[in-house]
Amino acid sequence: MTTSISDYLKENGRITYSNVGVSMLPLLRQGKDLFTIEKNDGNRYKKGDVVLFARGKDKYVLHRIIKVLPDQYVILGDNCVNPERGIRDCDIHGKMISFVRNGKEHSINERRYRLYTGFILTTNPVRVFFKKIWVRIKRLLKKILRRK
Repeated sequence: MTTSISDYLKENGRITYSNVGVSMLPLLRQGKDLFTIEKNDGNRYKKGDVVLFARGKDKYVLHRIIKVLPDQYVILGDNCVNPERGIRDCDIHGKMISFVRNGKEHSINERRYRLYTGFILTTNPVRVFFKKIWVRIKRLLKKILRRK
């Protein structure tokens, strides 16, 4: 029998894992970096926290909270353009407390990480705008190249 991530967190309090996908680039690189999640301690999360939440029954997503509302959160991956709304406290299994890059562990309390988080949150609207434009340009270029 396999233990789910949420069950493991409930039993052990923490889990260190490797991410799949590119939604948290440049912070986390697929197959290269690790991150540690600490289980939900019952407190509400803050803007800027990177949380592990459930999407459906067996899919877990690690993204950053970009807005805190009274009964839900708006969450977005650092490399994404479409925020996820309606994420509730009961959907969140824990918060990232550290990550490992090139064999060195980094805490979310380090100054460099806090500066990175501030940059991501401050520039988010502009980054999303330009990323959407870039995606449209790439689609247009593909169409043009296919016609030739």
